[in-house]
Amino acid sequence: MGQMAIKEDIKRKKGKKKAFISAKVGAVIIKWLWIMYGVVLLSIVLGFFLIARGWIGWVGTMPDVSDLENPIDKYATQILSADNVNMGTYSLKNSNRVYANYDDLSPYITKALVATEDARFESHSGIDVYALMRAVLTLGRSGGGSTITQQLAKQLYSATASNTLQRALRKPIEWVIAVQLERFYTKHEIINMYLNQFDFLYNAVGIESACWVYFGKKPKAVTIQEAATLIGMCKNPSYYNPIRKPDRTKGRRNVVLDLMCKHHFITKAQRDAAKASPMLVNFHKADHKEGIAPYFREYLRLTMNAKQPKRTDDKYRFDSNRFPDDSVAWKNNPLYGWCNKNTKKDGTHYNIASDGLKIYTTIDSRMQQYAEEAVAEHVGGFLQPAFFREKAKSKTAPFDSDLTQEELDAIMDRAIRQTDRYRALKKDGVSDAKIRNIFNTKVPMEIFSMSGVRDTVMTPSDSIRHMKMFLQAGFMAMDSHSGHVKAYVGGTNFQNFQYDMVTQGRRQVGSTVKPFLYSMAMESGFSPCSQMRHVQQTLLGENGEPWSPKNAVSSHIGELVSVRWGLQNSDNWVTTYLMGQMSPYAFKRLLVSYGLSEPITPVPALCLGVCDATIEQMVSAYSAFDNGGIRIDPVYVTRIEDRNGNVLSQFAAQSHEIINERASYQMLSMLQSVMDGGTGSGMRNRQGVYVPMGGKTGTTQSNSDCWFVGFTPSLVGGCWVGGTERSIHFDSMNEGQGARAALPVMGIFLKKVFADNKLGYSSIETFRVPEKYSDPCAGAGRNDYIPPKSNSEGVMDDIFN
Repeated sequence: MGQMAIKEDIKRKKGKKKAFISAKVGAVIIKWLWIMYGVVLLSIVLGFFLIARGWIGWVGTMPDVSDLENPIDKYATQILSADNVNMGTYSLKNSNRVYANYDDLSPYITKALVATEDARFESHSGIDVYALMRAVLTLGRSGGGSTITQQLAKQLYSATASNTLQRALRKPIEWVIAVQLERFYTKHEIINMYLNQFDFLYNAVGIESACWVYFGKKPKAVTIQEAATLIGMCKNPSYYNPIRKPDRTKGRRNVVLDLMCKHHFITKAQRDAAKASPMLVNFHKADHKEGIAPYFREYLRLTMNAKQPKRTDDKYRFDSNRFPDDSVAWKNNPLYGWCNKNTKKDGTHYNIASDGLKIYTTIDSRMQQYAEEAVAEHVGGFLQPAFFREKAKSKTAPFDSDLTQEELDAIMDRAIRQTDRYRALKKDGVSDAKIRNIFNTKVPMEIFSMSGVRDTVMTPSDSIRHMKMFLQAGFMAMDSHSGHVKAYVGGTNFQNFQYDMVTQGRRQVGSTVKPFLYSMAMESGFSPCSQMRHVQQTLLGENGEPWSPKNAVSSHIGELVSVRWGLQNSDNWVTTYLMGQMSPYAFKRLLVSYGLSEPITPVPALCLGVCDATIEQMVSAYSAFDNGGIRIDPVYVTRIEDRNGNVLSQFAAQSHEIINERASYQMLSMLQSVMDGGTGSGMRNRQGVYVPMGGKTGTTQSNSDCWFVGFTPSLVGGCWVGGTERSIHFDSMNEGQGARAALPVMGIFLKKVFADNKLGYSSIETFRVPEKYSDPCAGAGRNDYIPPKSNSEGVMDDIFN
């Protein structure tokens, strides 16, 4: 009994000892657990502190505060038409991001984003703890834990992770950035940045570009289903691609619509109607070579980016005549070199590819479309097939059949040397013999045709010749009083022919120069009613040789004809007679004042248009005839704003007095006669355009250049048609003259413009001529007969002074 008690006592003592030891161990474990918890918690706090301070860089870097305050600083520049259509953008490569303000967004876009990506967006401070825990516990099966702010942080500052561990380690950095972003920005600004940053594919970076690329709309105008489509893409734009995977994208769109309804952003009726709608897109490719007015957009880019001209610049090595023009433009044209003349607050120059500017142009998108259609219809649809038929059996096609083989070889050799392929081969040190062999070896290639690009096998040399078979054209229309350019077509196809015939191409002007000489005659005392004998004229050239131009007009030989009749019929003899009464040097000075640029050689033949000019120069020059003798410089841009809407520059027309009022209205009267019964009458009897007009056709030797420049009471326009070489032309005058090749483009354009009542142009508008100038022959004898000088008299004494 005693021993049993002793054993029990020992056992009890051992139990107490074990309990004590267990309690001791438990206390130690608990202590260390608290220590470990504290260390972990402290490590987390310290880690976030170090991340926030930017002192941990091995898993990623924390951006500077300045970067957080300006997280997106590269936006594409928008080119806007006068009727507020986005014609295109200038952007960095693969970053066509156009800035959109929150107020410019459809509420359906923002509601769809919040409903789909972050339902508690308004209540958290960058991190949604509930969503994060849910994602951890369900391993992401119930949705991700990232908030919109975290996703923005990832887009802005987190590089692509190479593995899962690195991705997990970068999460804390994104959390810190998200919290910082919430400190710096409002909820609206965070949503705005997110939508401006997201890449929706097809070079549609940001919601503004995406709305245009996929639906051809502004963000404010998208429907519920369109907004749901775009926000649905945010999960994975490649997987939910509305162009390639419309059915899959429609399913994702409907999920977004359900979520919008669930969170009471739309009603069930709205959801059901949107889900029942088909998956429709209106795709617009974001490519600077496509879309409306590509030649104009490229001209604007080159003009605004121009640098101050230096005679030593490479571009003047082969075209020294451009240097004086560019130097004058740098000094007098505020748009020329705008980016290099103006600076931002930080002192750096503007960059139109990344500063998010808004360039408000004078182009009217509807009139631009009509102009492009006019060129396509007449040049592509009528002239080009006619040219193919005429050259079908010619061995020298598309060149003049009178060319010798040596001349033909020289043209082709020059064309080959102008190609990028030739320059690349020369740069690599390839010999001329081997280069010739390469250009004469057949290879598979794609070539341009009127029906589109097609595959073929031919030599590079033959492909060059093939491309020269296509006629080129340029057209420009301008408001004759404000100078605002309404339409600008630099060529027939920007993808394949990027040389701009409106402002770059200088071609011989032919008879379109005659009105300038006649205006000089009006200022010198002639009137439209002044008369002279219609006989061949002979003037002395610069070296004393006789010059007796031929004449296409065979009527009224030896009879008295008027100055009006001479211009109306584009008569060379009347024109030459007037040239004999003037000085070629004075006429050259007048041409420069009309806006034509050097080189201009002061010879008697200048009166028949042997000088070169651009379409832009000719259109500006003709504006003087309906402005009381005041020439208007073309205006392409009205204002430039920064991305916040602050006006940086405004532009207005510059004007130049060329001739006096009386002379201008005398010219207006005569140029109307040209259209009503002269060489421009095809506008009436062929084109069916009966609006009051003045104008002049022009055709150079061998039909190389076909011109028409004309004006209505509100618009002045010009068109040129020809080949890429002067030796490429129609052999026949049937189609190879200004009245048949160029004038119809203006006619088609005007018919479309007057048919569109929304444009505000009237076909019954008349020219406003002051009463005192209503009689163009007042002050001069109506039947004044001015006898022609005999051939022996030569020209006036001061002709070469």
